[in-house]
Amino acid sequence: MATPRRPQPVKLLVGLLGGDVDLLRRARQLLARCCGPVSLASEMWPFDQTDYYADEMGPGLQRWFLSFEQTVPPGRLAEIKLETNALERQIATDCLLPDIPRPVNIDPGYIDLTKLVLATTKDRGHRIYIGHGIYAEVTVQYVGGVWQTLPWTYPDYRQPHYHAFFERVREQLRQQRTHAAEARAGETPTSP
Repeated sequence: MATPRRPQPVKLLVGLLGGDVDLLRRARQLLARCCGPVSLASEMWPFDQTDYYADEMGPGLQRWFLSFEQTVPPGRLAEIKLETNALERQIATDCLLPDIPRPVNIDPGYIDLTKLVLATTKDRGHRIYIGHGIYAEVTVQYVGGVWQTLPWTYPDYRQPHYHAFFERVREQLRQQRTHAAEARAGETPTSP
């Protein structure tokens, strides 16, 4: 009989999307309050693979990825998605931009050593319900030393420069797990 085990901690990854750089930076500040200090930030890249968000977010969108210092249990992803949805609403309310109802999109997920998982409120055939109205999908996977896309991988998540950033996050996670294992191995039980 298999025994359930606690999952390894993962690196929280947040994909920000918006047309106003100042609002993206404001979102980073708010995220740092709830998720802790940012350890890695990508460049801001033009989001020009689709116009899917144009009606609610306006033109000239930029994609910006953030990863955070502390690892998190993967089971917290639904809770984190609810927190980021609340931050999106807060930014929209604070901005008072009637032509842009959603000035910033905050997409949380996580990276572990074999995959990048994103959280969403939308159900699809390849997504798994994880609680509180939230679903998760493996968006890209790490196989044979490279990030590989899947049939449902979003067009922008197929880009090599995204994968290079994901690799940096993965390597940071690998180092954190190694250091944690070394620290555990160095611990000696105390005698009564």
